[in-house]
Amino acid sequence: MHYRNRIADNLLKESLEASGVVLIQGPKWCGKTTTAEQIANSRIYMNDPEDMEENLILASTAARRLLSGATPRLIDEWQLAPQLWDAIRFEVDHREQHTGQFVLTGSAVPPNPEKIKHSGTGRFSWLTMRTMSLWESGDSSGEVSLRSLFAGEEPIGGEKKMDIERLAYLICRGGWPGSLEMSEKAALRQSFNYVDAVAKSDMSRVDGVSRDPLSVMRLLKSCARNQGGQVSASILLADMKANDGEMSEGTILAYLKALNMIFVTEDMPAWNPNLRSKTAIRTSNTRYFTDSSIATAALGLGPNDLLNDLKTMGLFFETMAVRDLRVFADALDGNVYHYRDKNGLECDAVVHLRNGKYGLIEIKLGGEKLISEGASNLCTLENKIDTERMNAPAFKMVLVGVGKYAYRRDDGVLVVPIGCLKD
Repeated sequence: MHYRNRIADNLLKESLEASGVVLIQGPKWCGKTTTAEQIANSRIYMNDPEDMEENLILASTAARRLLSGATPRLIDEWQLAPQLWDAIRFEVDHREQHTGQFVLTGSAVPPNPEKIKHSGTGRFSWLTMRTMSLWESGDSSGEVSLRSLFAGEEPIGGEKKMDIERLAYLICRGGWPGSLEMSEKAALRQSFNYVDAVAKSDMSRVDGVSRDPLSVMRLLKSCARNQGGQVSASILLADMKANDGEMSEGTILAYLKALNMIFVTEDMPAWNPNLRSKTAIRTSNTRYFTDSSIATAALGLGPNDLLNDLKTMGLFFETMAVRDLRVFADALDGNVYHYRDKNGLECDAVVHLRNGKYGLIEIKLGGEKLISEGASNLCTLENKIDTERMNAPAFKMVLVGVGKYAYRRDDGVLVVPIGCLKD
């Protein structure tokens, strides 16, 4: 299979230049091992059926033999022998070259922490990989660069015609690397297979607690119905009672924690800017699936279902857009936040860089009315920000799903189709 370049390629290279060991984490099937293979000069696969038994014995009796090889050395499925963590830390400390030694990849299910004695501080770094953005999968022209917008470059321009049928398919297909060269029918099946694996296997493997697959599916459906919201366990409980069945609040909280641990969901923290006047800012996290296709598969939806319900499609488009913004923010050394205050003013995404620059983004499926509403929200929020105590926004953007051209409105707000965007 042809390897498609990933934004994580450069992030991995930079991390190895600064650390002895890089641990790549992220959702199952997002391409962690394949990306690591591109930079590794030697590798060992701990779960290779021919060598697995011997590998596990060596991990306990002669770990250094497993660590010997040209660097960077990839150790895949390292969590099968978590004692390797301490052996690797010791090895890095005693090598002449302390950086760029090992890359660790494996299942999204974390290892048993009881078998790890040292934190790895100063030797290890963590790299989170995500499913592929539209730019990485070849579905965006990349004519509008977030990096350039933060640099203040002009003018804004870009053209990418993505009809609503194609967008609906991309939402349901998701950014799974293995699906890109499949037929559309097979690619859509991938996300259903992923959800099945989460419910039937991964949720019980994450911390050794046996969980009922039907209960997991009920919770996944409830989370999908409440995508992009600040939704408490009590709200999910009420939703499940009305639709699928029920669980206790305590069980829901435990399940939600497990979903985060295996990178099925990821919370978006609240943004807390300096404002001109006192306004109570909502501080609850917003919950998103790490890929829009998980949400559609959990509800049993396909592209035609989204086309018949554009409101629902808009919610899942937001999930896909947040995924892309997170991928791009990682490349720019930034994070993605949301803003909501007591007066109901919202901003779907704030991309905030470590250097203090930030961009305000509203996410809309499309249509002039929704674009104007989004632009108005952004201008209102900008006027509330105390620019004597923090930077003014580097840009304000309405990110749309359906649209051909990127352009700047008279109020300064950019309108950018997601099919034009890159990091």
